[in-house]
Amino acid sequence: MTAPEVGTDEYPNDGGKSAFGKLTVLMITAFIDMLGMLMILPLLPFYAKDLGAGGLVVGLLVSSFSVAQLLSAPLWGRFSDKHGRRPALMVGLASSALAYVVFAYADSLWLLLLSRIVQGAGGGTVSVIQAYVADATRPEDRAKSLGWLSAATNAGVAIGPVIGSWVQHWGPHTPGLMAACLCLLNIVFASRYLTEVRKPLADNADGSKPVRKGSREAVMRVVTHPSEPASRLILIYAIAIGAFQGTTAILALFLAARFGVTADTIGYFFMYLGVLSVVVRALFLGRIVDYFGEARLSRYGVMFLAAGLLGLSFAPNLPVLALAVGLLPLGTAFTFPCVTAMLSRVVAGSERGLYMGVQQTYGGITRVGFPVVLGFAFDTFGQQSPFWISATLVMATLLMGRDMELYAPRAVKAS
Repeated sequence: MTAPEVGTDEYPNDGGKSAFGKLTVLMITAFIDMLGMLMILPLLPFYAKDLGAGGLVVGLLVSSFSVAQLLSAPLWGRFSDKHGRRPALMVGLASSALAYVVFAYADSLWLLLLSRIVQGAGGGTVSVIQAYVADATRPEDRAKSLGWLSAATNAGVAIGPVIGSWVQHWGPHTPGLMAACLCLLNIVFASRYLTEVRKPLADNADGSKPVRKGSREAVMRVVTHPSEPASRLILIYAIAIGAFQGTTAILALFLAARFGVTADTIGYFFMYLGVLSVVVRALFLGRIVDYFGEARLSRYGVMFLAAGLLGLSFAPNLPVLALAVGLLPLGTAFTFPCVTAMLSRVVAGSERGLYMGVQQTYGGITRVGFPVVLGFAFDTFGQQSPFWISATLVMATLLMGRDMELYAPRAVKAS
């Protein structure tokens, strides 16, 4: 990736720290945050089971994180627009540290639920980090920068469960306490190396304050004005990520029924997905975005994702399955960073954090809803039906992004 230029009025030079340097700090911050989260997430069902929980309660514990995140994301975005990205990120990391301590010493299901809710509320800062990237990089670099950021988080997803499984042998409190320590180290690291890049909003020419949308108004506007570019991009993101997460949730059931995959081998499939995601986003996304542009590449991503879902449902053997599954990280890598980068360009800079939060809210709704709907379809309509439903809905988003070049034209690098 070529480091974005600095030194202009919009992206001022700040003592020699380049936009690439800020991105590196954000990537490290996001990696450590995701590492801590995934250290404890795979252990949650076992902790809950020891406290007497059944499958329904475990499902509620898992989904409570997404519910808290989708409710808090616009508030975090609005807070960061007003007070700065850095303070919002620090508060979010501190709340996550608190949640991990509660998790470590939870001796009841209510405390486990509390830890998930607090962690989810702190997890609303995903939108803040995305807005931070958009603020720190030029428009033509945003998609690849967001791709690098998601590559860092995917690396945390791949490594975290292994570390969590290892350290839990030192005692049941250890994973939660270690995750909390990682958060505290992250706070120290970010406070030392992460600089604020958002400019304070200037007053209007007549001295009045700029009119800003409230969180509720911005969330509802996606529904009441679905033809607006920002609304369409948010809906594309929400449907695609819901379909991906929903099918991932029932993937183990499908693979067990079709290919005899067990609890001992399912981890290799998710590792395969994670490694491909990191490689594509870190090594290839930047050059591909430069060649095709964000709008066009996001449509290719949608088609790759839909093709992977359909191919997975029809795969007759493991080699074909590996090929189909390999299309999924290609689809997500081409879709999500490009859609988020375009969203950062079609909304006002003063509302960038807010709309990043709204995107996470709608993504959270689909991440909660799709697993339930697709799980019902798996039980009722057959093992292949969840993938057919998801692929159909993903392909339908092509209509929403058909003319996005008009609103987010391909950015051209200065020579």
